[in-house]
Amino acid sequence: MASPMRSLLTDPDRYLQSFRLFLERSTEHQSMQEFMERQLPGVIASIGNGKSTINVLSVGGGSGEMDLLILSKVQARYPGVTINNDVIEPSADQISKYKEHVAQTSNLGNVKFTWHNETASEYESRMNAEKKSKKWDFIHMIQVLYYVKDIPATIRYFHSLLESQAKLLIILVSGNSGWETLWKKYGSSLPLNDLCSYVSSGDLPRILDSAGLKYQLYELPSHMDITSCFTEGDKDGELLLDFLTETRGFSKTAPPELKQQVLEELRKPGCSENRDGKVLFNNNLGVIVIEP
Repeated sequence: MASPMRSLLTDPDRYLQSFRLFLERSTEHQSMQEFMERQLPGVIASIGNGKSTINVLSVGGGSGEMDLLILSKVQARYPGVTINNDVIEPSADQISKYKEHVAQTSNLGNVKFTWHNETASEYESRMNAEKKSKKWDFIHMIQVLYYVKDIPATIRYFHSLLESQAKLLIILVSGNSGWETLWKKYGSSLPLNDLCSYVSSGDLPRILDSAGLKYQLYELPSHMDITSCFTEGDKDGELLLDFLTETRGFSKTAPPELKQQVLEELRKPGCSENRDGKVLFNNNLGVIVIEP
């Protein structure tokens, strides 16, 4: 009998709802912000040397919060230099939120924004069809690689677009995170199809080494409060379970045995820790900075 479980990505509204709750309940953005404040200035220290224009490509820019923080660091390092910031983002809703964020942000006079409402692979196909291969000084892909079909080929393609002093920055869940534990164990029981593949920063060294690429790895600590997942019928808990399993209505559509196993797994030390009566899921992130 066909399983009633469906990928969360088949319901974009519920996906966005669960994603927003995830950001609310986790320290994901704080961890990334800390990295952008402390480490990014060193990463971008030479990307614009001797240039009158710096070209930045954001792959999967979402609603733009991280992009604007990144741009502020580029501006601080290269004051007054023109920045062309191109954004690839498949969600029209996210693009309109991005534009709102831009409208509310001052000091963007020297930044020119161009939005492309498409996926990373659609962008690549379009560029190839138009026989274009524009070069970039900084490319970043934050939490994007789960949604591309061929991860090594995607990395190779965007790496090929780097200028000589450029950097490619990738952020994914860490190979030491609860995601890694949960997905390695139960990924095959979940309805991912070809909409999403499970990859962590732990998988990238093998891919990058075989492509002969030079890179640096950083580990960012992060957690998410999943206490509500263990209260039957809790609406937020159900949304978070959907996000954790990438399954629409996981609580209601998963076989009871699978649901019980996943909930038990989520409580174990490999996934979470108990602190002050809360269950905190290990949401650690891995940052990979790839050289040209």
